[in-house]
Amino acid sequence: MADGDYEWFLTLAELQHVMAAAQQLHLAQPTLTRMLARLERRLGVPLFDRHGRRLTLSSYGRIFYEHARRAQMELDSARREIEDLNNPAAGEIRLGFLSSFGSVVVPRLIAEFTAVSPRVTFTLEEGAAESISERVLEGAVDVAVVSPRPQKPNLAWRSLFRQRLGVAVPREHRLTDAAAVSMTDLADEPFITMHPGFGMRQLLDELCAAAQFQPRIVLESANLTTNAGLVAAGLGISLTPIDGGEHAPGVRVLPLADADAYRDIGMIWDSARPLSRSARDFIASATRPV
Repeated sequence: MADGDYEWFLTLAELQHVMAAAQQLHLAQPTLTRMLARLERRLGVPLFDRHGRRLTLSSYGRIFYEHARRAQMELDSARREIEDLNNPAAGEIRLGFLSSFGSVVVPRLIAEFTAVSPRVTFTLEEGAAESISERVLEGAVDVAVVSPRPQKPNLAWRSLFRQRLGVAVPREHRLTDAAAVSMTDLADEPFITMHPGFGMRQLLDELCAAAQFQPRIVLESANLTTNAGLVAAGLGISLTPIDGGEHAPGVRVLPLADADAYRDIGMIWDSARPLSRSARDFIASATRPV
């Protein structure tokens, strides 16, 4: 690794184990041990306290870690700027998103962007809101489309649009002819919902809490389409976004009259990490007023 590049030290400080850090960095363990010894000799102080095979940062090490982390971020930023200057029209964007955005929202965003930046490629990863947010913070995903807005430090947010929520009921349900319903009308209903960690599950929990009841959950899944099928089979009702599209056969979607029955959809990225120009351009394109 280049002199002045402290990725190896940051990895060692975060994993606190020489063997694990060496494996992650694809280095031989003796090589990593020698690198640490050279750095400690140069600084004249021990950066770690040894506890068998495990390490913990010493008071000197904690100071060096904070400065090394900032220095590494500057180096990463410089590399990104050089790459952008060398080839600004190309690049790869690692895009995360909720599964419910895979049919319309994400394809539209990618199509609009690649129409003007055809040399930019995308790597896609879908999952629950909580796991996608973690992937962004881990650096495995550059940008993600999520809902609701995550409350995590370092996650920047740019709003895309707001989507009303409704409740999917079987065609023969007692409320099927209602123009709209409120959450209090649903207190005794069996709910089909997403697993914990999904954005729609969080919204359901919040709406039920505001209506002062605990939902009676009979089934959980990881897919809104599956939920709609279970509703059509008469197994319960389900919170669902109103997106103007076709609904599953045997299902009627009733708008929710509650003032807070909506979900904010937006883009997130790690504000502590430098973004490539292509990722920055993608965010600007997606959130540009129409």
